[in-house]
Amino acid sequence: MRITSSVLEKEQYIPQKYTCNGAGISPPLEIEDIPPEAVSLVLVMDDPDAPGGTFTHWLVWNVSADTSKIEENSLPAGAVEGINSSGEVGYYPPCPPSGVHRYFFRLYALKDQIDLESGAQRSKLEEAMAPFVVGSASFMKKCAA
Repeated sequence: MRITSSVLEKEQYIPQKYTCNGAGISPPLEIEDIPPEAVSLVLVMDDPDAPGGTFTHWLVWNVSADTSKIEENSLPAGAVEGINSSGEVGYYPPCPPSGVHRYFFRLYALKDQIDLESGAQRSKLEEAMAPFVVGSASFMKKCAA
């Protein structure tokens, strides 16, 4: 299983376009080698270097397992978004207050869909998906204040 991004692979740091200093939109993501038993995918983007502890930037679930790309600034049909650490539903762009922070894009393959409504918190998502995970992948990029 693999998750990458053509725009994030080319640079050491996340391009400004995808941060709070730019358009603040979500980057395009490419997905490969999903386990055959997978029915759906979950995407979690977070910053473990945030001053108050891990900051969740994006939660997305019920992405079809046959999805090979999530387009820039979009959500796949049928996918559901959770609440990020800023208290909003959807993508919250990287915006480190100081220094350099790491941003992880984590992808999980599940053998079922998740029965959660939009706006669910990360803890609820993690609890709901735990029994269904059949694979995972991740990558990390940095962003400077």
